[in-house]
Amino acid sequence: MAERGQLPSPSKRLCCRPGYGLGCRLGYRVGGTGLSSGMLCAGSTTTAAAAAAAATAPPPPPLGGLLLGKTQSPESLLDIAARKVAEKWPFQRVEERFERIPEPVQRRIVYWSFPRSEREICMYSSFNPGAEDAAPGGATVGTAPSGGADTTAENRLPFRRGIALLDGGCVDNVLQVGAPDPTAGASTDDENCWHLDEEQVQEQVKLFLSQGGYHGSGKQLNLLFAKVREMLKMRDSNGARMLTLITEQFMADPRLLLWRQQGTAMTDKYRQLWDELGALWMCIVLNPHCKLEQKASWLKQLKKWNSVDVCPWEDGNHGNELPNLTNALPQGANANQDSSNRPHRTVFTRAIEACDLHWQDSHLQHIICSDLYTNYCYHDNTENSVFDSHGWPLWHELLHKGVTSITNLEGWVGHPLDPIGTLFISLMEACRVDDESFHGFSDFTENMGQCKSLEYQHLPAHKFLEEGESYLMLAVEVALIGLGQQRIMPDGLYAQEKVCRNEEQLISKLQEIELDDTLVKIFQKQAVFLLEAGPYSGLGELIHRESVPMHTFAKYLFTSLLPHDAELAYKTALRAMRLLVLESTAPSGDMPRPHHIASVVPNRYPRWFTLSHIESQQCELASTMLTAAKGDVRRLETVLESIQKNIHSSSHIFKLAQDAFKIATLMDSLPDITLLKVSLELGLQVMRMTLSTLNWRRREMVRWLVTCATEIGVYALDSIMQNWFTLFTPTEATSIVATTVMSNSTIVRLHLDCHQQEKLAGSARTLALQCAMKDPQNCALSALTLCEKDHIAFETAYQIVLDAATTGMSYSQLFTIARYMEHRGYPMRAYKLATLAMTHLNLSYNQDTHPAINDVLWACALSHSLGKNELAAIIPLVVKSVKCATVLSDILRRCTLTTPGMVGLHGRRNSGKLMSLDKAPLRQLLDATIGAYINTTHSRLTHISPRHYSEFIEFLSKARETFLMAHDGHIQFTQFIDNLKQIYKGKKKLMMLVRERFG
Repeated sequence: MAERGQLPSPSKRLCCRPGYGLGCRLGYRVGGTGLSSGMLCAGSTTTAAAAAAAATAPPPPPLGGLLLGKTQSPESLLDIAARKVAEKWPFQRVEERFERIPEPVQRRIVYWSFPRSEREICMYSSFNPGAEDAAPGGATVGTAPSGGADTTAENRLPFRRGIALLDGGCVDNVLQVGAPDPTAGASTDDENCWHLDEEQVQEQVKLFLSQGGYHGSGKQLNLLFAKVREMLKMRDSNGARMLTLITEQFMADPRLLLWRQQGTAMTDKYRQLWDELGALWMCIVLNPHCKLEQKASWLKQLKKWNSVDVCPWEDGNHGNELPNLTNALPQGANANQDSSNRPHRTVFTRAIEACDLHWQDSHLQHIICSDLYTNYCYHDNTENSVFDSHGWPLWHELLHKGVTSITNLEGWVGHPLDPIGTLFISLMEACRVDDESFHGFSDFTENMGQCKSLEYQHLPAHKFLEEGESYLMLAVEVALIGLGQQRIMPDGLYAQEKVCRNEEQLISKLQEIELDDTLVKIFQKQAVFLLEAGPYSGLGELIHRESVPMHTFAKYLFTSLLPHDAELAYKTALRAMRLLVLESTAPSGDMPRPHHIASVVPNRYPRWFTLSHIESQQCELASTMLTAAKGDVRRLETVLESIQKNIHSSSHIFKLAQDAFKIATLMDSLPDITLLKVSLELGLQVMRMTLSTLNWRRREMVRWLVTCATEIGVYALDSIMQNWFTLFTPTEATSIVATTVMSNSTIVRLHLDCHQQEKLAGSARTLALQCAMKDPQNCALSALTLCEKDHIAFETAYQIVLDAATTGMSYSQLFTIARYMEHRGYPMRAYKLATLAMTHLNLSYNQDTHPAINDVLWACALSHSLGKNELAAIIPLVVKSVKCATVLSDILRRCTLTTPGMVGLHGRRNSGKLMSLDKAPLRQLLDATIGAYINTTHSRLTHISPRHYSEFIEFLSKARETFLMAHDGHIQFTQFIDNLKQIYKGKKKLMMLVRERFG
């Protein structure tokens, strides 16, 4: 069949890069389609159909040989020539050079101009290879190809769908980002031949930014960044252009100015996007294949962005940015330069500095190419030396741009460029084994969350690996080295949170790798090295006070090493337990710190914004060791010592104590006494730490400690009672500790005999008496209660109360103890305490709702019941202490209703007469009551308002009842009313009401 159809208009320009002449599977050529073979495309009227036919052609046999028993159909010379032309030149140049080109030749050139590289087709057709998504330019795409896909899957390729749209005349709608422009005209020297719809990219980024992190916009932006990385990996120049478009939209975000004006920090997720932006620009400018004019253009653009006032700073907090290495190290006369005069480092500063780097530098090339590049003829006093004191090479330009050493304040983990994470991912990608035979579609960082379905193998060593090494081993070793590096905690909340976050992310990736014997040896080797590496290691014997703690990393090391080398696991974890930043003074072993650290770290108290998180990680490490050490006395003692020495938070120690208690008392086994003792020791430390400080959980802690001691046994309870003054307040010791110890539930729980009960009770009573002596106000009643069954102890407690009553106790405390005494059957002791309480009381004329009124009435009733003498003794105290007329009249009325001592002691009824109001002591009380009414009346009239007139008339009616109790009371009350009329005659309405009621 002959090919039919129209050629594209002469204005269209066709081209094909090397590799675009390949079949649908990489590494294969399309054969059997030449003119001489008679196998021309049919059933289509466009050149696109020819491309589709080629894509579905079966793979050819291997080059250089024929398959036995099968007929081979070699390519025609026309196809070979057309393919070579399409690979090298755009169709425009072919048209310009040759006036007349035969139509079959044009068709074959057009046919071979369409791309055949699935990798690039998929890269430009989808954010997320392997799933339907929207391309950066807005084209809708389908499922990316994969090895072993059937015909149905192949028909869904973005390439096929693009061809179908081409057949339908929809070229203008497709040729954005989702499909290539076959007439773009790129030649063999160009880095890409794909059309990038810049306007679509800008609109998409602007839309995502305007959504402020909602509707998955952050994920979409991360996918855009991943697409840029994919383009850079394939050396596609569109990567730099696409990143430029993204950056322009980021810089135009109106929120930047708003946040700067309000002085607020940008959101954490948004800040991470800026970090990724800066890191990608580093990748762009460090590309060893870029041209000088490209780098110059990028540098100009970066400097322009860098100079914008709202450009985000590198440390993320617009505060004390991390100084450059050249500013951190002493520089002669400029060593004391004020940090405030240094220019702020933005997210683009590193990329700008990286533009000065040259890959052709001979020293750098030696470092890259040789493992044995050393120089032992060094000079310590040589500034900018390219070798360290041990003869190892240094690359100074990179020290503050991604590669660091101990002389730098920056660490590898948490670094803006994430050198360890990048190297780890690169090495892991090299050893990853997927189900597919084709590698490169998936972005490794996106798939890390699904790594459970991936397998990592020790692939055969590459030519530049040592014998027995693999990329997997190197990846694990790199991660362990980076995590164990001693690094100074950076300034600023965001930078510190980033250190923690990056560390946890890297450990999470390591946890997805199944450890085999080879990797275990790597762990052992690195653990030993970190313990012995000195100042270069965060687990070294000597570390700086402000070094980033190793708790999270050590916990991972501990759990990984424990099944294989328990001794090394514990040694590593115990070394990591320290938290020197909370020490009041650095340990003596830490003072002779290396000069290259001390010289760059200022002497100040650091602001660790993530300290609470760090302390929780320290607690988790300790808890992990406690759990693993169950049943091992020596290990438990060692871990306990480390906790007591290094953990400074009482809340975290209390949590560890509770954890140890739970582990020790699991239901399926007998209690672990050693672990219970560890739990008790931790609880005791908590008690000592919180004894003199306020802690809202203190009461819970005390109760838990008694429970823990009860679980251990009598000797533990006796011990905490013997040493109560170092652990508890007097109130806690009596109201919680001693009371709980003497409760029936404790006796039943411990299965105590009578002798043991009495011994424990004796300790509790001794504690109670000691507490009563120290704090009688709060402990006297508890002491009396605890000593009820021991006469001598009870008398001692009562005497303590009497001694403290005159000076150290309030009337409310004394009334409470007096009521307790009456309840226990000691009325005379109750009366004694009540009289002592009365001496501390003072009720003014207007305190007719005072809380002590009931206690006063109870005391008078108690005295009245005891007899005339007791009543006569307490009435003078009442008259002296109580000035409230209504209270006094109430007491007077109660005293006249019954005979004093009517119900005496032991229920014996007295046969006395009612007491006379004309004789003492009631006469004194009556006069005091009348006087109180007179004084209160004048006080009320001084500031009375009309709305209180009726209430005042009722008050006078009660006063008249009291006046009439005296034999001349009527005369006294009449004189009292007349005086009121005379004195307050100006209050005419009130006086009229008085006349109406009282005459």
